[in-house]
Amino acid sequence: MNKFENNIFDLRLGDFLIALSLLTRIPVNIDHNNVGERSRKASWAYPLVGALVGAIAALTANILNFFGLPVTICTIMALLTMVALTGGIHEDGLSDSADGLGGGTDKDSILKIMRDSRIGSFGTIALVLIILGRYGSMNELMKLDQLFWPLVAAGAVSRVPMVGAMVYLKPARNDGLSVSVGAPPKFSFIIALIIGILSCVLVVGILSILVLLGVGIITIIIFYIANEKISGQTGDVLGASQQFAELIALSIISGILIIN
Repeated sequence: MNKFENNIFDLRLGDFLIALSLLTRIPVNIDHNNVGERSRKASWAYPLVGALVGAIAALTANILNFFGLPVTICTIMALLTMVALTGGIHEDGLSDSADGLGGGTDKDSILKIMRDSRIGSFGTIALVLIILGRYGSMNELMKLDQLFWPLVAAGAVSRVPMVGAMVYLKPARNDGLSVSVGAPPKFSFIIALIIGILSCVLVVGILSILVLLGVGIITIIIFYIANEKISGQTGDVLGASQQFAELIALSIISGILIIN
């Protein structure tokens, strides 16, 4: 094979900046008018963006703790930092998905509810429970003085399902960014998966298989439900998968570190 006809492992440093601009509110100096085609290939870098978000949040918490703030406040500030960095895009996707998939009766009504900016009871309950779950695990990690690497790993591995769904599930809508850009190439998922696996191995070694198993099961369930109800994925569903995956990853990692 002397040509990358299928763009196999066509990775570029600029992909990280593109992914950063798509998944966060961190200012990035790129020409958004000329990155449309490249943005689908840049999805391999999503876990790197998640790792960065986790690292910044953990550093914020650790610095505040160094200056004497209580662990509880430091954990809350870490959560707020993550939301501020991403603009709450994944949390919004979680609440919209919960409202739509929980309250809609058919595909059209589900998609309509998902597009409604208002939050309903299903969305509120899901958002509160997920945030409480993440807070609980992060608080335990703060007490162990081991927040940094687990939050980096959880941030990375929780973005892997997003890439997988973009590759293997068709968009549920006929319009939107995912339709105009197209599905990422399979290599994007392979690279993203490798990054996610390595990030977990760095923290819990061979027991990372438990993290990957937990994340895999919960996201398969989410995508199965979405595929059954709306015949594919949406940006909201991707956001919901990230939130559930991060919760599961943090829960399992914190449990392993507490036991050990």
